[in-house]
Formats: sequence, structure tokens, C-alpha cells
Amino acid sequence: MPRRSYDQYCAVARALDAVGDRWTLLIVRELLGGSRRYTDLHADLPGVSTDMLASRLKDMERDDLVLRRRLAPPGAAFVYELTPRGHALLPALGALADWGAPALGERRPTDAVRAHWFAVPLLARLAHHFTDGTGGTNAGRVVGVVGIALDEGEFHVTLGADGPAYGDGPAERPDVRLRMDTATCADVAYDRLSLAEGIASGRIAVTLPEGMADGQVTA
Repeated sequence: MPRRSYDQYCAVARALDAVGDRWTLLIVRELLGGSRRYTDLHADLPGVSTDMLASRLKDMERDDLVLRRRLAPPGAAFVYELTPRGHALLPALGALADWGAPALGERRPTDAVRAHWFAVPLLARLAHHFTDGTGGTNAGRVVGVVGIALDEGEFHVTLGADGPAYGDGPAERPDVRLRMDTATCADVAYDRLSLAEGIASGRIAVTLPEGMADGQVTA
């Protein structure tokens, strides 16, 4: 299928040529957490048809947003992952999440939800809370990996010199683990509740490794 274009000499139009189609940015959201198999992508994009997902992935390969590679044995499955150009869309997705937050409201009965869908808007909130610009927390202890546990699943956020990133599933050795319900996670993610307020009110339960005091994450 030939590439569709707005045929406008404008950076916004050029960007939308590549990512303006339905489902494209949500595929990017999924792959920001790491490489995924086709079946995993389809499972976490409820509502997308198999034909549409396959078509979008081909378009994204063509536009250097994703690449497809085969895992080494014994897995030998194909996975999709973002290219550096695809990863560069993270700030755009964060801005879109902030812009769309006022329209979110209460969860509707028909709304699907996955835990890691909160990861992108949470990145900036967690980075602000845990780092002071030099890699340490505001209480002086380095927090590099934050685990987030919801009833719907777990994901983790990595805070490093290259900027925050997230991964799907639990972290092997998180520096701190936060457990909360979906409503609380949404409030923190969309800046309606600070992390410190959530911890102080008991809406967020904190699990710390040995030798780390509560005050080091509540300040």
C-alpha cells in the first residue's frame, strides 16, 4: 500500500504522516515497555483487529518506528521493538497523556484497563519525587528502579541518567515497591494526587528493601 501523506511542508504534518493513523501511537505506548510478540500486542490492544494490527506494524517498520526480529533459541519467536526514532516519541505521548487527562473522568463500564497504561504519565511524577537532578532521592538515597503493583498487574519504572523509562511486569530487584488501586494510580499519574500525599494517607503501600527507612520515600 502506498504511503499516505498530507503533502504539506510542515513538521506537524510530516509527523502525522507517520503516526497519525488510528492505533499507531497506542502501539508505540505498548512497545515503550520493551519488545513484544504480536500476540502480546494484540492482547493489550483490545478492539484492534488482527488485520489492522498487522497493517500498522508494517507501516511502522517502513517508517523506521519499529523493527521485527527473531529471538534466539529456544524461544525463536518474532518480537517487535521500537527503534531510536520510535523511542523518541515518549515525550509526545507524555504530553498527550497530560492533555487528555481532564477528559478521562471516572472509568466507564466498557473501559478496558491494563496496569502499564499508567506508566507513561507516571514517569515524570516518579522522577520528580525520587530524584533531585543528581540521581539521588530528596532524602539522599539513590532510587533507580520503582516497582508499581495494581490489581490489574505490575510494571516498573527505571530512573536513570538517560531519562525515565518503564518496563512491563515486576522488576527483579526494585529499590522501592508501591502498591495502590487503579483509582489512586490514575490520580497520581494525572497529577491529582502527589506521591507523598498518597503514601501519607495510606492509599499507597510502600515496600522497602532492608536498611531503607520510610522517611526516605515520604519526604
